[in-house]
Parts: sequence; C-alpha cells; structure tokens
Amino acid sequence: MKLFEELQQVLTADRVTMNDTILDQHSSDESYHKPHSPDIVVFPESADEMSNIMKLANKYDKPVTPYGLGSSLEGNAIPYHGGISVDFSLMNKVLEVRQDDFLVKVQPGVTRSQLDKELKKYGLFFSVDPGADATLGGMAATNASGTTAVRYGIMRDQVRDMEVVLADGTVIHTGNMAAKSSSGYHLNGLFVGSEGTLGCFTELTLKVIGIPEHIMAARAEFGSVDDAVNGVIAILQAGIPVARVELVDEQSIKQMNHFSDTNYNEVPTLFLEFHGNEAGLKQDVEFMKEIVEDINCQKIEFESDTAARNRLWEARHNAAYAYIHGHPGRKQMVTDVCVPISELAGAVKDAREAVDESGLSGGIVGHVGDGNYHILLMIDVDDPAEIEKANVVNERIVDYALARGGTCTGEHGVGTGKQKYQAREHGESLIVMQKIKQALDPDGVLNPGKIV
Repeated sequence: MKLFEELQQVLTADRVTMNDTILDQHSSDESYHKPHSPDIVVFPESADEMSNIMKLANKYDKPVTPYGLGSSLEGNAIPYHGGISVDFSLMNKVLEVRQDDFLVKVQPGVTRSQLDKELKKYGLFFSVDPGADATLGGMAATNASGTTAVRYGIMRDQVRDMEVVLADGTVIHTGNMAAKSSSGYHLNGLFVGSEGTLGCFTELTLKVIGIPEHIMAARAEFGSVDDAVNGVIAILQAGIPVARVELVDEQSIKQMNHFSDTNYNEVPTLFLEFHGNEAGLKQDVEFMKEIVEDINCQKIEFESDTAARNRLWEARHNAAYAYIHGHPGRKQMVTDVCVPISELAGAVKDAREAVDESGLSGGIVGHVGDGNYHILLMIDVDDPAEIEKANVVNERIVDYALARGGTCTGEHGVGTGKQKYQAREHGESLIVMQKIKQALDPDGVLNPGKIV
C-alpha cells in the first residue's frame, strides 16, 4: 500500500500502523453509535508532520479523522469513511505557562488532569471540567463545557489562539495572545466546535485562572425536581456567584450510592460549589441557604474540607459510569440539550415524563446553572425496539428545546448523532456553514459525514 509506505517515510515506521487491535481501538468512542475502523492509524509529533499527513491524504484521496482519547459521546471521532485516524497522544506536552498573562500553550494531546497538575505549581487552574479526562484538543473540537461553565464559561471562551493544519496542509494561527482584538474574522470561534471538519489542531493557547483562596461545596436536597430547578433559578437571579451547580435526580442518586459507596438520600439534589475569599463566601453561602429554604429545600450540607469536596464531585462525575456499572451488558445513550434558564423547569419535568413513558432505565443530571441537562438512558444496542424507544425520548426533548429557543447539543457536539437536527435548529444558517466547509475542505477530506 503506497500510502502506508509514504506515511512511514513522513513519520517513522513505529508511528504508522495497520494493526487490527489498534484499528479497533480507534473505531469507536464512548457513545452507543456503531463502530467503524479506519484503514491506518498515525501518531504525529509536530505540526509539520501533520501537514505532510494531510498532503498525502489529498494525494491518495483518503479521509482524515482526528482522535483524542475517544471519550466523545456523539460519534465525533468515529471514522465512518475509513481512511486515516490521527491519534494525537504523542503530542502531549505543556509547552509554556505564561503565569503573568494567565495563559498556557499546550499540544492537543494534553489531558485536562495533566494540565491541572502542571498549573498547580503556579497557583493556577484550567476552568473547563467536562468530567471525563479528555484531551484539550478534543475538548476544543467539541466546544466542551461541564460543571464550572456557569461561572467561567465554555471551551470557546478559553481559547486565545490555535495552530491549525488545514485540509491542504497549510498551517495557520487563528488568534493571538492579546486579551481582545477587533481585527479580522473570529477564527477561534469558527474552529472551536468544528469537530475536525475544518482542520486539525496542533497547538492551543488557553486562558487559565488563579486557584481560589477558599472553596465551599454544598449538597441541597429537595422534594421534587421542580423545586430543585427553581432553586437554581432563584440562586442565579439573586446574583450569587456560584461556581458549579449540578442537578442529580433521585434515580441517579440511587446509582451513585451503589457505585461510589455514598449514602445520600435518594431525592432530587443540587451539588453546588462556591469560589472566593472566606469572608465573601460566608456571606454568599448564607444568602444561598435562605433562598433554597424558601423553595422547600429539605436538607443542606456544606463541605469545605478538600477530601470531602473531592468525594462529592467524584460521585457526580462518575454518574454515567455508575449507570453503566449498574446495567451490565447495556450501553448508554446520553442526551444533551440546552435551554434558556426560564424554560429549564418545564424541560426537566417533560424529560422525566419522557423517560417514564419509555419504560427504559434512566436518570437526569446536568449543568443546570446554564440550562444544560442530560438524560442517561441505558439500552440494549442489539434490541431495535429499545433503540427506537431511546430515539423517541431524544427526539422529544430536542423538540422541546428547539421550540423554546434552545439547542440540540449543549456540549457533546453534533458528530453523527445530532446531524438530523441541524437544519431545524439553524435554518438558512446551515447553508452558510456548508459553504464554509466547502471553502476550507473542498474535497471533503476532513472527518467527512460529520456536522453538516
């Protein structure tokens, strides 16, 4: 195979493979979507190598699909057209920490936990926390967010500059290190969230934040999901600077208790966290406590000890794995809609009704501070009837969100799972997106069949 031989010349023999086991490892992500193996897997170490990979892909008319850790949930990195899967695991260096500028330069294969470990030396942290220990390149590709987005923003808000290899092998930079710019089109905003369909990221310059002086976590229990959601809305309307606010329904608390060996009351619960100085936090927490007690909060517990806070958030982050562990032999469909805050209570209530009517096992969790919630549905992927039931649930909550000015995906991306909603959500704007794709990737080499 000439392409294989030429790729070995561009890289080295040990960084180009057609080994069946490695091909299989790059055929799927953590979603329920059907796997599909690439023809070749490559492991570049630089932008120059990535550029040469793209030039060879064009020469042999082979598609290229970027791959981080395979933690995506919408089939974003599944190479349905075969071709070359580009694994960025060897591009995993933290290149520079600019402490005084609150910036860090990283390669795309750096993981979130790896970055935070490095940043702690400087009293800094990276704010985007999707739960999974994803790569920064993958997080940028899907415009990830997570538990802290309510205060610090999503992945797109953190990117100052990216080095991107385009479809023809050209290497560009999308921004600079300045805090703001009115020069030119906003290319950072275009490429973040593009899921490898417009270019491959080889370097990212990201904003980082000083570690808060004091952190307080809380767990607030309610008699109903409606009360819990109304509690969130009231906290936000009061202007309390909450850093995290997560909803976990009673079914999900039950799974957490089994998996994480916790003993939380099995009722709708808010997991909250506050960042700031000690005096200010004390005032915020007291105000928050008054607010939720007025909205039928049954019990509230606070944790300032680091180990206790970590246990609480570990249980929340492991909610998806708790469901998987509790339903052996089944896979998980994770829905991902986002609605305006004013529509959140009705959306979550309708979602719970949809799950109950389906007869499937599932729970609701979410970053409800910004209107983003998920249903964790456990399905037998070999049972067409169960897949259909899950699709009906997903269709219903997406319809609900779109009808109220929301989106079909708050943070997981489009991939293949959310393509069918793009025309409905974007209307004529989808044609503009298709023209951008055509202009930057006229031969459809980059992650074909995704987003548009």
